[in-house]
Amino acid sequence: MDISSVSRREVLRYLGYRGQAEPDRAVADEIEMCLGLLAEKEEPRHRVRSFLLELGPEHEIRFDRVHTSSRQLSKNLAGCGEILVFAATLGLGTDYLIQRYNRLQMSRAVILQAAAAAMIEEYCDRVCRELKAAYEAKGLYLRPRFSPGYGDFPLECQPYLLECVDGGKQLGIRLTGGYLMMPSKSVTAVMGLGRTPCGCEVKGCEACGKKDCAYRRQTGSED
Repeated sequence: MDISSVSRREVLRYLGYRGQAEPDRAVADEIEMCLGLLAEKEEPRHRVRSFLLELGPEHEIRFDRVHTSSRQLSKNLAGCGEILVFAATLGLGTDYLIQRYNRLQMSRAVILQAAAAAMIEEYCDRVCRELKAAYEAKGLYLRPRFSPGYGDFPLECQPYLLECVDGGKQLGIRLTGGYLMMPSKSVTAVMGLGRTPCGCEVKGCEACGKKDCAYRRQTGSED
């Protein structure tokens, strides 16, 4: 991955910087160092498959072997007849690097964690922009990414999404007993496909400031 495309602002956000707070030169230099180290270890890969989507009463959602209920996800998917299941990972190399610095230099390990989080998001955003362009050429429009654990989309759906894209065999992603993914810098998500433009970014609701969007995932006080 070209690290110049990774948002330094996102790295800072993961580090806890808020508003217009700027890092000092030492922190900024360490971020660049960490991005360079990660670039040597990352092996970004992804899988995506499409399925017919059925939306039922009581916010039911069905596709492939998945049968769940989520008010917020069903709102996001309204008007869609297909759904994309997506998984991506930076690979185990980034985990090994972070673990190494957990032992050697904790301050660097913290920045590596933040930088890797920004890197997987940038990778997902790039892939989804490509998918968006490809589907729009066919007259189909992509909804924003929506991952298990977002809002009321059950985290227990995680293993089924991985099965949909054969994420274990093809991407090397495994789940812990608590449905956390290994490698840790991995993402699963669903994206609806509809005939009506929604005007949303593909990167997900966290990055969007449009609070009145009909497809927005609601959290906290926004419910």
